[in-house]
Amino acid sequence: MSALPKPHYTLEEYPGLDKNSEARPGYWNGEVFDMSGGSQEHAEIELNLIETLHPRLTRQGCRMFPANVRIRVPSLPPYRYADLSALCGQAQFVETGGLDALTNPALIIEVLSPSTEAFDRGDKFTSSQSIPDFREYLLVARHRHHITQLLRQEDGSWLHREFNSLTDTLTLMTGNCDLSLSEVYRNLSFS
Repeated sequence: MSALPKPHYTLEEYPGLDKNSEARPGYWNGEVFDMSGGSQEHAEIELNLIETLHPRLTRQGCRMFPANVRIRVPSLPPYRYADLSALCGQAQFVETGGLDALTNPALIIEVLSPSTEAFDRGDKFTSSQSIPDFREYLLVARHRHHITQLLRQEDGSWLHREFNSLTDTLTLMTGNCDLSLSEVYRNLSFS
């Protein structure tokens, strides 16, 4: 018995699939993947991040966007989804295939899962660097207390920082606000 071949979609077909979908379909090399429906831990972390960061960022004149906001990635068209994104100042959108995509996120946050971690750390991060305003990337583990923070430096290089204790606090460049791991992992425990 052979496996059924996966359908292959063009960049032109993808926005139409997304527009008519209840899910968050992700596009990679002609294949479409359902990016919705994470684990309980993933949902809890995402909610904790929103509850903690939204008021802090708002006080600084910044905006936060949930997972259903498309982000235009110039080097990897047409757009991608992130778990959360944020920016300070005016949000800018462009229409892509009849759908709006954010063009200027400063901060992108990904809650890692076993199926997406390699992509989030590798190709997704590399391609996101083509977004002119992108300067901060948070990778949040969902199976242990661990956050990787990547910060774009003036020379274009990226500073890599790791946080792995509930007593750790990191400072976001976007909005200049603090975020503790105890806030991110509130109501979660790992063995």
